[in-house]
Formats: sequence, C-alpha cells, structure tokens
Amino acid sequence: MANFRFGELDEAYRQVEHYYTQKLRRHGASPLGVDWSCMPTQALRFRKLLTLCDFASPFSLNDLGCGYGALLDYLALYHPQTPVDYLGVDLSPAMVRSAKKRWVGERIRFLQGVESPRPADYSIASGIFNVMLDQPIPLWEQLIETTLTHLRSTSRKGFAVNFVHLPASGLIMTAGLYCTRPERWSAFCETRLNSRVRIVDDYGMREFTLLVEPRNH
Repeated sequence: MANFRFGELDEAYRQVEHYYTQKLRRHGASPLGVDWSCMPTQALRFRKLLTLCDFASPFSLNDLGCGYGALLDYLALYHPQTPVDYLGVDLSPAMVRSAKKRWVGERIRFLQGVESPRPADYSIASGIFNVMLDQPIPLWEQLIETTLTHLRSTSRKGFAVNFVHLPASGLIMTAGLYCTRPERWSAFCETRLNSRVRIVDDYGMREFTLLVEPRNH
C-alpha cells in the first residue's frame, strides 16, 4: 500500500469533519444528523458492536466517531444497571458541543479529535469508515489501517467496528461510500494486529461488524 503524507490524511479528516458538521446543522441531533437512516437501525448497529462487552461488571469504553452521543441513549435504555466510564471522540467540534449539551455526568466525557488519548477496556467505532467522499481508496485504506492500529493499542479487552459490504454482482456502488469484504479487514486485524476476530454478518443489513480481541487477553 502506498504511504501518503500526513498532510493528505489530515485533509481527508478535514473533509469528513465538514461533511458531518453540515449533516448535524441540517438535521440536528438525530440519526440523520450522523448520516444514519433511522433510530431502529442505529440501535441494531449498537447492539452488534456491544456484543463484545461484558455487562456483568463495570467497564471503560471509548466511542470513536461518537457524534451527538447516541450510544449513551442506547446504554441508558438497555444497560442502565452497568456503570460505564465513557469517552466519546469525534472529528467535528459541532458534534462534540451537541453531545456535551445532551449528556453530563462524572463518568461521561467528550473530546474533539481523530483518536482517543486514553486506553479503555473496550472501544467501538460505528460507521466512521463508510463516508470516504472523493478520497482515493489507497489513501482511505491507509486511514483505516491507522485507525484500527490505534484502536488495538488503546483497547485492553477488544474493539468493534463496522463496514459496508461490497454490492452484489451487477449492482452499482454508491459514489463516495467505502465498501469492502469482511476478509479484507479481518485478515489485517488477525495478522498485523495479532488479534482474534469474529465476523458478525447476520443482521439483515448491507454491512458487517468485526469484533476484535487481542490474542494475549
């Protein structure tokens, strides 16, 4: 894979930040504001990503690409009994401001940035690899590799991410949308990140989830 300069990666981040900031301004703190179609499918994604987590005891969680903090709504509704030390990180300052207005608590923090500054028991990233806009695929895949490597280094027990499936044969790919096969990134996590990977591909949507756990855990 070609190595792109940091400036090119920074420009990709800047364009994605602008895209989501505009979505938030247009649709507000809602699934449409983070480019999801509706609340039920957003909740289904969260359920699959959180399969990784053990809710029998308290844990810390990094939420990369947290948006307006929708994951906290899900946790409050479905797992209110489990204390979660939550850190949400998002590229968009507007998203972070919106999240801070919606959620306040001693175990809740939000930061603007491209990665988490702290280690946690688990990390999740929902949808952050989907919207590549007009970035070249090699550049976008380098950004994904960089992000997955960071998630591995800051997740003690594991991390979960999701991707959009490649369209079936004969169907046209949506412009600006990154689509891939599960094997592309499960192999990267297994070989380059020394991790065990479970592919979750059974929830009736044109996407899949990877549950990634370090081999030494």
